[in-house]
Amino acid sequence: MTGRNSLRRRITIVVMTTTFAALFLSATALLIYELRSYRNAWVADLTTQADLIANSSAAALTFDDVRAANENLALLRLRPQIGAAAVYTARGQLFASYRAPGEIASDVPVGPGADGSRFDGDHLALFQKVEHGGERVGTVFLTARYDVTGRLRDYVAILIAVTGASLVLAALIFGSLERALTQPILALAQAAREVVRRRDYRLTVEKTTEDEVGTLVDSFNDMLRDLGLEMEQRQKAEDALRVADRRKDEFLATLAHELRNPLAPIVTGLAILKNPAADAAARDRARELMTRQLRQMVRLIDDLLDVSRITTNKLELHTEPLDLVSVVREAIEVTELLMRTRGHRLATTWPDHPVWVDGDATRLTQVVVNLLNNAAKYTDHGGRVAVTVGVDAEGASVRVTDTGIGVDPPQQQGIFEMFMQVDQTLERERAGLGVGLSLAKRLVELHGGTIRIDSAGLGHGSEFTIRLPVVAALKSVPAAAPTAARGDHALRILVADDNVDLATSLSDMLESLGHKVRVVHDGQAALEAVGAETPDLALFDIGMPKLSGYDLARRLRADPAFQGMTMVAITGWGQQADRQRARDAGFDRHLVKPVEPEDLMALLVACAARVFGAEAPS
Repeated sequence: MTGRNSLRRRITIVVMTTTFAALFLSATALLIYELRSYRNAWVADLTTQADLIANSSAAALTFDDVRAANENLALLRLRPQIGAAAVYTARGQLFASYRAPGEIASDVPVGPGADGSRFDGDHLALFQKVEHGGERVGTVFLTARYDVTGRLRDYVAILIAVTGASLVLAALIFGSLERALTQPILALAQAAREVVRRRDYRLTVEKTTEDEVGTLVDSFNDMLRDLGLEMEQRQKAEDALRVADRRKDEFLATLAHELRNPLAPIVTGLAILKNPAADAAARDRARELMTRQLRQMVRLIDDLLDVSRITTNKLELHTEPLDLVSVVREAIEVTELLMRTRGHRLATTWPDHPVWVDGDATRLTQVVVNLLNNAAKYTDHGGRVAVTVGVDAEGASVRVTDTGIGVDPPQQQGIFEMFMQVDQTLERERAGLGVGLSLAKRLVELHGGTIRIDSAGLGHGSEFTIRLPVVAALKSVPAAAPTAARGDHALRILVADDNVDLATSLSDMLESLGHKVRVVHDGQAALEAVGAETPDLALFDIGMPKLSGYDLARRLRADPAFQGMTMVAITGWGQQADRQRARDAGFDRHLVKPVEPEDLMALLVACAARVFGAEAPS
């Protein structure tokens, strides 16, 4: 940039103005000091001369020797600066006088003035007393030419010359230092303009000094590098968002397709069931078909809900030491029908001893089921699927290997990303939402493990490996399934739920086990039922009319008569905050709908053991 706004011009003006101001102030101060010193020197010199004349004229005044006094004053001709002098008697009469050549008579006052010095224009006048024997015998007068104007003129000329020379020297020094001062800054400005114009953050400015300007250059280069990295990351994030948006659209289209697929046979099955002409065998096939398709829809929806819970950090794991071999066995049982349907050969390998891990059995089974389902779907009819469970120094492992279509190496890195589809053709026969592997990866990571894929490429099959940390071996005796309660060990159970169908079905199941069950459908009725006959076990819904489950539990716990009753919350609210709120209200347990039969059976066994002691049936 040039012209009036040039940085070089501004710095030059600042430097020269500052230099001139400093020189001007210094010269002015020096001139004032010099003038004061010059004036004081003149006063001191004239005072000394007056003392000499006074000492030499004291005797002449005492003895009235005018000639001696004039002779003493005549010696002043050796001092050409002194224009006139005089000696006065103690009564103020002129006793002797002296005038330098060219001086007029009026230069000598008629009588003495007050002692001391005074300046009159370019003349200095001094009156000094004359003493003899401690008494004043007269006065000495001296006047001299005080040529301050000429001296001032000389001083100003010298200062102007010095100031001019200093400014020239400052300009030369600034010119030699300009490269170190202004050139890096101008280079910074040029680089900044280029960055704005070209959006190129790879530009750098050459560092030429190790001072503050060099630090500024380093900081500028660091800033450009950080901006470049940030812009690169932002570009990658934007690309990832575009990919995610495209996958989301593909996922929504796939979801609609996958939900319509089971809906079509369900609608057909309903039509068969409504047809009075259909025989029993056709009706049975229709019910089995509808059951399978409904189970498929439930699995799809459960996967979506689990992904949502993990994404929002709301998924809770109920971990305990468990045998990984048992988890894999259960997963194989779940997928056995699909394997048979597709004609696959399933090979299994696991140790003859338990492999203990700390995990959630339901979630780990879900992971292995997802991998087995994928292996079954992406392997052509009559293929081979192998499951291997092992343990080594790195921990426990589960390997699911298939002879399926395989995965291209470029796709392997993103195979676990949400909505990722391996087969994206319209005529694909392998259904999937692209959430199963992503869900499996997140569930494994929540267990502190890892999952990876190995594949040589399309047509070479795939191998998924899960690794989990192991825990110390445990000895446990599996509990036997609870049997129906004997008449003398039947529990008194109160069920309170405003969902009539749920309450009725739960009551039927409990009564089939031999227990005595009473059912109510609001909180106030439950409170009255407990007051009429205290149950051994109370199963309360939370969102009931008239009185919520929380308020009902608080009221009952406040009464000492009901302290021994076991209260269990059965609700659709299953977050950690809901469980804590149930505990705070006084509930002993918190079960989430739909309640697993195993959990309910374990609850009945524990309650029977509390009520009937060691005699309770196992």
